[in-house]
Amino acid sequence: QLVESGGGLVQAGGSLRLSCAHSGGTFSSYGMGWFRQAPGKEREFVAAITWNAGITPYYADSVKGRFTISRDNAKRMVFLQMNSLKPEDTAIYYCAKNRVPWTTAQLMDPTDFGSWGQGTQVTVSS
Repeated sequence: QLVESGGGLVQAGGSLRLSCAHSGGTFSSYGMGWFRQAPGKEREFVAAITWNAGITPYYADSVKGRFTISRDNAKRMVFLQMNSLKPEDTAIYYCAKNRVPWTTAQLMDPTDFGSWGQGTQVTVSS
């Protein structure tokens, strides 16, 4: 089970930190990702981190340099630090877990992720 938290309303230029708590099953051997979905749009990839700490996380071009994904395996949590937020970042943000463990490929398609949280709303005002 994945449960997101940390969403809210923020002004443009502000910051938010999203958290995702994992329970049940193995965590440390799976890659994790963040996706978002704005009203009327398809769910899109935001950022992902593999199980391997030696592999650099990867990001969508739209958030590169502003967002940072990280994980704490001891606490079974994934985080998304979002800085310099823009109105176009407004969306529901979802945490997701890879379908298979020990994957080092850069997975960005939602179908590569088998478990999802319920989402947390992020609203950025101009």
